[in-house]
Amino acid sequence: MRFLKIPLWILLSLISVFILFLAHSAIDDYRPEPVETVFTGSENEIIRDSIFQIVSWNLGYAGLDSSMDFFYDGGKQVRPEKARVEKNVRGILSTIDAFPAQDFYLLQEVDVKSKRSYRINQFEMLAAILNPYHVSYGKNYDVAFVPIPPLKPMGKVESGLETLSKYTPLESVRFSFPGNYSWPMSLFMLDRCFLVNRYLLANGKMLSVVNTHNSAYDDGSLRKQQMEYLKEFLLDEYESGNYVLVGGDWNQCPFGFKPEFDEDVFDYEDLTYTPADYPGADWNWAYDPTHPTNRRVNIPYTKGETATTMIDFFLLSPNIEALEIHGMDLDFTYSDHQPVFLRFKLI
Repeated sequence: MRFLKIPLWILLSLISVFILFLAHSAIDDYRPEPVETVFTGSENEIIRDSIFQIVSWNLGYAGLDSSMDFFYDGGKQVRPEKARVEKNVRGILSTIDAFPAQDFYLLQEVDVKSKRSYRINQFEMLAAILNPYHVSYGKNYDVAFVPIPPLKPMGKVESGLETLSKYTPLESVRFSFPGNYSWPMSLFMLDRCFLVNRYLLANGKMLSVVNTHNSAYDDGSLRKQQMEYLKEFLLDEYESGNYVLVGGDWNQCPFGFKPEFDEDVFDYEDLTYTPADYPGADWNWAYDPTHPTNRRVNIPYTKGETATTMIDFFLLSPNIEALEIHGMDLDFTYSDHQPVFLRFKLI
């Protein structure tokens, strides 16, 4: 009898610890407001330019380089060695620094203080290298302890969207996407959002630059909710007389996309496209069909073998014209995503 009580005591202790952990996680859960103003300009800078350049890049928190596979994608690793993360950070910074002067940078998966990237503050490092660009931040991941995988948990994660611009916005606003995973998984997942910077133009209108990172790893229901919510926002913004540009990691291919990759293999598994005529028939997708922007992280990257796709691109309102767009082929050296460049004109 005494022998049988020991396993029961251990089991009850483990259950108690688990309940306490869930309770603490629920109390500590990041609960952003539906709409949060993260910056309001004290002086209204007026932009007189009409042609701009912009780069969008999901940095993969500098932890998903070409040598990495990831447990959540069917791989085995949780995070790379610290030296590799530091090398990736240096590579990302030098790549951005080498770009011809851009007017805007839309960056996703920028870590502030995360165990997975050895608590390197990537947000501050990017702001420093692009100083005196204006910096806006929209947090979408803040969990004190992510308990998966059980034997080597991810631990603390704090990350988000970073928009840097040559101009000072009138305001910068974070919009929470609706929906989330069921409880308790929602305690440990991202709180998805998009970040909107509004810039005052000489003609009295505004340019609204939207940085988005839509859901992945769901059955499509979350992305559908997010796209409907974003659609309403975009139409309202455009009908108010603004110019609207959206860029980022959509975690789906643009409608009508057909790959023209020369060497890489297109990923046809679980293929999802944005809705047709989204958000209206006269809006336009801007992407480069010749270069993949994302790869599967189930294995390390090998050109011609690793499945790749196109999920990073831009959406333009009818009063914006795409002049030039191209993906940048970096062989996924520093991230599981590749940057995309766009030059556009306000009509």
